[in-house]
Amino acid sequence: MGARAAEPIEEVGESSSPPRVSGGQAAYDIKNEIYKRLMESGNEEVRSNPHFKELFDGHFSRLPPSYKLDLNVDRAEDVLIHQKILAEAKDPEKRPVFYVRFQKLEEQNLDAIENIEGSDDETEFGDAFSSRHGSRFAMIHEILFSTLDKPKLLSQLSTMLSDIGLNIREAHVFSTTDGYSLDVFVVDGWHEEDTDGLHKEIESVLNRNEGSWSGSSHSSASERILAVAKAGEWEIDRRSLKTGEKIASGSCGDLYRGSYLGQDVAIKIIRSNLLNDSLLQEFQQEVFILKNVQHENVVRFVGACTKPPQLCIVTEYMQGGNLYDYLHKQHNILELSMLLKISIDVCKGMEYLHNNNIVHRDLKTANLLIDSNFVVKVADFGVARIQNQGGVMTAETGTYRWMAPEVINHLPYDEKADVFSFGIVLWELTTSKIPYENMTPLQAALAVRQGHRPEIPETTHPRLSDLMRRCWEGIPTERPTFSEIVVELEELLEQVSSGIAVDEPLDSFDAAGDRTAIVNISHLLALSDF
Repeated sequence: MGARAAEPIEEVGESSSPPRVSGGQAAYDIKNEIYKRLMESGNEEVRSNPHFKELFDGHFSRLPPSYKLDLNVDRAEDVLIHQKILAEAKDPEKRPVFYVRFQKLEEQNLDAIENIEGSDDETEFGDAFSSRHGSRFAMIHEILFSTLDKPKLLSQLSTMLSDIGLNIREAHVFSTTDGYSLDVFVVDGWHEEDTDGLHKEIESVLNRNEGSWSGSSHSSASERILAVAKAGEWEIDRRSLKTGEKIASGSCGDLYRGSYLGQDVAIKIIRSNLLNDSLLQEFQQEVFILKNVQHENVVRFVGACTKPPQLCIVTEYMQGGNLYDYLHKQHNILELSMLLKISIDVCKGMEYLHNNNIVHRDLKTANLLIDSNFVVKVADFGVARIQNQGGVMTAETGTYRWMAPEVINHLPYDEKADVFSFGIVLWELTTSKIPYENMTPLQAALAVRQGHRPEIPETTHPRLSDLMRRCWEGIPTERPTFSEIVVELEELLEQVSSGIAVDEPLDSFDAAGDRTAIVNISHLLALSDF
């Protein structure tokens, strides 16, 4: 598998590496050349199977065209491995199927390693680098996975590899037409060429999380849904719910415009063929949170249908769509006063959620909706969580381009992870650009781990530049709260609207309400790369 070019646009969730542009043979010729080489290889498995050509063609027809562009004709046997693990993945008892092999020994840049070892931020890299320290060579391995395709599978797999201490160099992710995944990771960080130990380590991690990988539906999850989300005044009468045009599609459901009891509504319908334990739990959590929140800057909950297989969530219809489309599809550039108004709306909604111990965990412009009066509201609580008593959570959740480093690094985190995401949103509102647009999602995640942040244009208002840097500080405790951010933004908006000079740094309020000087900007610049 070769490296791929960067994908400029990622709207929701995780995505696979984008297909690279073919610089040689056409995909059809590559397929035929691989078949020819397999037939000439003397492989007994190929030569003794009278149905091999039929199986070979069927394998390629199950996978997207980009799969062919990623194959190397000099490693034609890769196709046999891919066929084998996809076939084994059909057995629920074997899922997920995985295959590990040593790829190559690569000489390292020792100067770069010394710089990493000598930096204060070494801990942000985790164990992924530790096995390479003091060695002139890096062991490169390839790990293949296959299981039932499902939402957030890429995040789940990358989390597992990172927990083992592996550094992901490349990720090639494909979905078959019949709902299976073929995921190829090129990694370093394992200390020896032999794969037995790595195989056992992966197997151990999978066994500890048994039941979360198969993607099959379990009645126990449905029973938990019905037990927790018992029908109440918010249970939708399906006979009164009318579904209209589809307005968006996500990884696990579709969004429709509709009407309920005479009011315009948005209807999020979960695809019944994707129902599994994990997805049902997300649905349950979203319903639980939505029915317990009420704020002018949080999308209003109308009701839900909680009886499988037709699960749906009904909210107010937001005529203006989402901020992602407003910025990147409609190509709008915001004036400072409008930018501040939008940012204040977002912060007030998030302040309300945090005051109620709710961490959103996927704050991004695609989840910020606009109503007919251009009021912005926080939406999509599929991965939101109520903080536990310890105030921290773990697991890689959210979308890479907006994700806080502590979440990427699988460290305990709290509501300050949302503040980091807001810093990225604020940069997006300021520039009308997609964060890390020249990187794939995984490349963006690795860059954030290394301390990189989006580059702030010189023309950006200095107070907004300062606020962005404080929001995306690597140390969560040094980030402001949304209550503090609201005060700063409202004061700046008042000064901008009245024409008062706003060249001096704003003061911020601490938790007790006292005025304290803002952290020195030169110190912030020293702490962040962007």
